[in-house]
Amino acid sequence: MKSYLKLSIAVFLLLTAVLIGANLIFNNIDKGDTSRPYRVEAQRIANKIENGEEYNLDDYPTITKVEKLTDGFSSGDSDYLVKEIDGTLYRFDYCYQNDNSTVILVFNSFYCMAALVVFGLLLFIYIKIIRPFEKIRDYPVRLAKGNLTVPLKENREKYFGKFLWGLDLLREKLESQKLSQLALQKQNKTMVLSLSHDIKTPLSVIELYSKALEKDLYSDEQKKKEIAVSINSKCEEIRSYVDGIVKTVGEDFLELEVEAGEFYFSELIKRIKDFYADKLNHLKIDFSIDNFCDCILSGDLERSVEVLQNIIENAIKYGDGKLIALTFSDEDDCRLIHISNSGCTLNDSEVPHIFESFWRGSNVGTNSGSGLGLYICRTLMRKMDGDVYAEIRDNTITVTAVFPRV
Repeated sequence: MKSYLKLSIAVFLLLTAVLIGANLIFNNIDKGDTSRPYRVEAQRIANKIENGEEYNLDDYPTITKVEKLTDGFSSGDSDYLVKEIDGTLYRFDYCYQNDNSTVILVFNSFYCMAALVVFGLLLFIYIKIIRPFEKIRDYPVRLAKGNLTVPLKENREKYFGKFLWGLDLLREKLESQKLSQLALQKQNKTMVLSLSHDIKTPLSVIELYSKALEKDLYSDEQKKKEIAVSINSKCEEIRSYVDGIVKTVGEDFLELEVEAGEFYFSELIKRIKDFYADKLNHLKIDFSIDNFCDCILSGDLERSVEVLQNIIENAIKYGDGKLIALTFSDEDDCRLIHISNSGCTLNDSEVPHIFESFWRGSNVGTNSGSGLGLYICRTLMRKMDGDVYAEIRDNTITVTAVFPRV
């Protein structure tokens, strides 16, 4: 603001100096100029006097009087010049109107108009640009400090409105992100506290059994084996809880990284088959994979394997332990992988919620978990331009992963 005021004063002083200088030049341009009519006519009369010739002042319109110096010149208000002729001084009075007066008037008029335009432009810049900037100059600092609740109170229809509107949009976006981060932090904190509380139960059982073994309260070897199995089971339960905590704290699920690429469908199914064939056979679960035609899918192979593993782990944990089947179909430009397991105990009303974060169904029983597996699946699939959904039919739940084909 101060710099702009100094600039305006400097422009004013410069324009004033130019105006004064120009007028001085125009007013004094005649001085020393021998081409003026009265000088020419005075010289012609001087030539006649020098040659002893007669002259008539009527023939010289700019010369009003010629006076010979005797005892001095008579006084008068008219302009005059003095010439020496044959050793005698002569005074030539003349009447001459400066031809530059009209030029000076026109120049001054146009110059004043131009000055008004310049000052009008400076005023326009101040009102439309400088003053709005003055109002928002501290706004970016406020945003950086996290003050996101106060909107800009500037009319968005003004000259500078789009810029201010954009700043306000930025503020709203930052405020939305801040609220989302706070909500996520609160959600994660609740999750960690919940898991920490759940860990106490198996820890108490382990502590109880360890004290009993320490005091040798069980002499029966079979009983000791049962206790050892129970302790191992509780350790697995704690490990599951710890995995949930690590995932919750260590990874922001809204920012899961997915590497864009392409892979063969057969490679994905081979990875799943190699991983689960022996495991499901050991658990006495029938694992069937339907026939398929190979194709190229778009997405991240490692993340795709993770999605199918999460779905199958849920089928193992919450199914009846009899059958897990993979079937396939094609719709438009997508390959659909249907993962079904028998013995579904979920209610139909719960199906729309199974992909929500930290949600656990009524069928969890004593199974440990964080309620994040299927949420991660949906997040990853959507980042790969796919999707995942579930449906229940005839006591069988089918989770379908939709992969885009190349």
